[in-house]
Amino acid sequence: MLTTVDEPEAAGISNVEWDAVELPSQFMENWCLDRATLMGMARHWQTNEPLPEDEFQKLRKSRTFNAGLATLRQVHFALSDLRLHSRWTPELGITPDALRRDVATTTTVMEPIPEDQFLCAFGHIFAGGYSAGYYSYKWAEVLSADAFAAFEDAGLDNEQKVQSTGALFRDTVLSLGGSRSPSEVFEAFRGRPASTEALIRHSGLVNA
Repeated sequence: MLTTVDEPEAAGISNVEWDAVELPSQFMENWCLDRATLMGMARHWQTNEPLPEDEFQKLRKSRTFNAGLATLRQVHFALSDLRLHSRWTPELGITPDALRRDVATTTTVMEPIPEDQFLCAFGHIFAGGYSAGYYSYKWAEVLSADAFAAFEDAGLDNEQKVQSTGALFRDTVLSLGGSRSPSEVFEAFRGRPASTEALIRHSGLVNA
């Protein structure tokens, strides 16, 4: 809707690499835990009372609940996908399941049980469009958190700076679509390459 690209094949999310196609949607999710945004819309349907402070804090804390395990889970999925599509062949001498179990030695807290047949249900990388691209889910979180950090740096309580940062986000990430590479578009917005720092901080894993 906000694209400035005239060619339909490169407008919006068309022709955007998997690395960044989830960025706009995941970025918007950050505002759901922004105090001003949430308090401005979260009200009791009968009394019109705003969301109680203790409930708001519970929501904020839920963001980091088991964040380490959730991160490991996504890394396990992504690395299994990449290894299967970049390294495995019948000539390798091991089964796809064995390769995935090798990945699990460094990406799971507990070793998968012998009966575990996870790959048979991992439709994303076989029946879906994410073959060798499942990592894009986690990478989109990196981009999303780093993009939102630009608003945090500007000051979420500073309406003028939030608006100017939002205008830059609109004119880069939301406007350029697939007309330029995702890394170029992100750097045009952030002024530097993407960093994992914000995601680690938002996940409560800085001191982990």
